[in-house]
Amino acid sequence: MIGFSYLAVLLVSITGMVVLDRRFRLFFWVAPARAAMVLLLGVSVFLLWDGFGILLGVFFRGQTEFMTGVLLAPELPLEELFFLVLLSYLTMNVYGGLRHVLGEDVTDDGAVPARAADVAGGAR
Repeated sequence: MIGFSYLAVLLVSITGMVVLDRRFRLFFWVAPARAAMVLLLGVSVFLLWDGFGILLGVFFRGQTEFMTGVLLAPELPLEELFFLVLLSYLTMNVYGGLRHVLGEDVTDDGAVPARAADVAGGAR
């Protein structure tokens, strides 16, 4: 059972990202289709990066007792996929949170609503 510890921690962390996203409407709860595409693109770019690093001999699998031992490809453990999902989701939640804090909330269709000052010509 200890071999699933790292994967379990990653899944709990991803669940935390989902809870934050749902509570503050940061990413998937704003524009789900666009969010899925961005997350898929981000994970894909990171997987390509990992692939090149593995081919060049820069990246290699560091096996510990906390990992499942399941490989998606040579030197690419299953946990890496979930880590990349977490990394991408965290980045998008931070971006959504910053937009919210800076007053650039987005609508359900992904558009940024106009501010009253912008409409009145007060924005410079």
